[in-house]
Amino acid sequence: MNALFALLLLPTVFLPSPLPGAPAGKPGKPTAEAAALIRVDKSEHRLELVAQGGRVIKTYKVALGSGGAGPKRFEGDKVTPVGTYHVKGRFKGLFHQFLNVTYPNDEDRARFADLKRRGEVPPGRTVGFGIGIHGVGQRDWNGVHKQSDWTHGCIALDDAEIDELSRLVPDDTTLVITD
Repeated sequence: MNALFALLLLPTVFLPSPLPGAPAGKPGKPTAEAAALIRVDKSEHRLELVAQGGRVIKTYKVALGSGGAGPKRFEGDKVTPVGTYHVKGRFKGLFHQFLNVTYPNDEDRARFADLKRRGEVPPGRTVGFGIGIHGVGQRDWNGVHKQSDWTHGCIALDDAEIDELSRLVPDDTTLVITD
């Protein structure tokens, strides 16, 4: 599964935007007021789009990683990370639409190295990668999927919501995730 996921993410890392098959125009080019910040409160299962100046443009209920509170420790812990990241690249198809997040950051790498030194990382695990904000990709799951946390560390919305969010969030938008 990790190898397949890595292959699906390669285009976001190595190909210039827009990606082949993407709609014309720049990915994430806003059609309404652009978000300057994305805030996710894990304890409230809430994602907010915030405009320049601090006004909340839109609020969504989200599903998260099933690993619970706290920072992501290592690949496979199913925890949605805590920290400051950016939206970097996007593609359609996987979970309807996927906005790639710049996890791991320097703090995540340092935490992982410390956990590894202390012997708290299972053998063969890495710090992880491939965290994103995405839809569900199955019409029957829209709305229902938010009744429990099911992702492996990502932030999930309904398909129509990820489409709307994608229009309002340009690449490089800051994402702050808190517990």
